[in-house]
Amino acid sequence: MISPFEWIVLAFATYRFTRLLVWDDITAWLRRPFIKETEMLEENGEKVLYLEGKGRGLRKWVGSLLSCYWCTGVWVALFFYGGYVFFPLLFWPLAVFFSIAAVAAILETMTRKLEQ
Repeated sequence: MISPFEWIVLAFATYRFTRLLVWDDITAWLRRPFIKETEMLEENGEKVLYLEGKGRGLRKWVGSLLSCYWCTGVWVALFFYGGYVFFPLLFWPLAVFFSIAAVAAILETMTRKLEQ
């Protein structure tokens, strides 16, 4: 059983790592072989980016996974929780690192919205 504090750290780490895999520019090279991006213009003039898996088989499955924030989040949560249970000395510092990054990103987003 994990404590509420550990749960919160793992939750923030899962959020940040999932966002890193699915949306951040720094990992675009990782998604590129698996995802086709299509930009569409909505009726209101807003641009919307649609993501879908490329190819067939495993490649398409990975693309589908990386194009779905919710799907990737499940696997990332399993990665962090499983890693923490079986390899706590390795995964706890990793979880703390990504958790700190998540809180910083959330605070930055809130600050930007308040300044607008």
